[in-house]
Amino acid sequence: MHNSACASDRPDPRRRALLAATPMLSLQDMLRQVGSNATQAAAGMPAAPAGVPARQLATDEVYWAQVAAAYAVDRRTVALENGYWGTMSRPVLKAYLQRVQQVNHDNAHYARLQFPDDYRHLRARAAGALRIDPRELALTRNATESLQLLIGGYNRLKPGDAVLYADLDYDAMITAMQWLRQRRGVEAIGIDLPQPATRQSLIDAYAQALQRHPRVKLMLVTCIGHRTGLALPVTEIVALARQRGVDTIVDATQAIGQRDIGIPDLGADFVGFNFHKWIGAPLGVGGFYIRRERIADIDPHMGQAGPADSIDTRVHTGTVDFAAFLSLPAALEAHERIGAANKQARLQYLRDRWVHAVADLSGLEVLTPDDPQLYGAMTSLRLRGQTSEQQNAALAQRLLQQFGVMTTMRSGAASGACVRATPALFTRMEEIDRFAQALRSIAG
Repeated sequence: MHNSACASDRPDPRRRALLAATPMLSLQDMLRQVGSNATQAAAGMPAAPAGVPARQLATDEVYWAQVAAAYAVDRRTVALENGYWGTMSRPVLKAYLQRVQQVNHDNAHYARLQFPDDYRHLRARAAGALRIDPRELALTRNATESLQLLIGGYNRLKPGDAVLYADLDYDAMITAMQWLRQRRGVEAIGIDLPQPATRQSLIDAYAQALQRHPRVKLMLVTCIGHRTGLALPVTEIVALARQRGVDTIVDATQAIGQRDIGIPDLGADFVGFNFHKWIGAPLGVGGFYIRRERIADIDPHMGQAGPADSIDTRVHTGTVDFAAFLSLPAALEAHERIGAANKQARLQYLRDRWVHAVADLSGLEVLTPDDPQLYGAMTSLRLRGQTSEQQNAALAQRLLQQFGVMTTMRSGAASGACVRATPALFTRMEEIDRFAQALRSIAG
């Protein structure tokens, strides 16, 4: 059974064959065959004006107020915890609810007879947005599932080899890398990334780790770390690993949609990600990429039957939220109406506004470097010298209770715990200023 197939007592070869067949379609054909027209569904998202440079548009409060109006959000607090998942815009939410109604009404008749075709077309639409071949993309429920499948399925390790991960990688992915000790009989090696960091110091950290540990054959590299918001120079790190014969699994969970990148930009053969953080799809839509020539290097999931060269055999999710998957084209359309470069510029502009407003506070430590190549929307902070989980949980609680600002405490970085602040496209300028003033009141 394919990862998107609904559960049954035995595998259904006909449905698997339907799902595995992925013809190359035009965008118009894909949108038409998915069902509801995604372009119409996303029409409520204002399109970015043509010909305006991204950095200039980032400061156009009239346009971004129109974008913010496309979201129905709780304004009782300043919502700066948008790294958890992304709020659907109104047009995407509308498309999702319509799909929920359709699937609930048509039930198994739809799931058995029509969903395989719709899945094939929406996967092709998503692959086009990521600039990859549809045969290199599998959809999952989230990035954690995607990366666990890639890490656990990677079959080129042998006893005595080593794998490498860093302190800023996601907790579940670190656990998966450590589990390879049992799974493959390898050594799992962790490194601490520099803090503060520069682009070169990050590249050097991986280069030195590979030099110290020549038995490393697989690395996990995270595009944007969820703890501090640090964006790594992934392309360069992947390239230096490849020169040493080391494969890299890239965690792009926070990168796709937060920064203006496509899968080919990363240079990696294996990438896990999701669409419900920064693309704005409903919760429960993730995916992974395996370069076509490397599919054999990831085992079929738990002996999944099917063509050996099909990415579909590398995952078996079972029954999924059909409506969430079916709403992905509408989310991609809304994302593209704004533009990835414009989104990145606006998110960085919002981040820069509060960071620069508190730059003179000696009692406050901002953990993400002030290099636009090394951050997106997310940036973490703490009161100088206060690195414990308890201290930073208390800071996040104070920001919420005293100032009405929602952030989150993050721990696990070698340098200590912190508080992460993450604006979204609907964040208003006065909300950013309110956050900065709160920090000044606390640390000034």
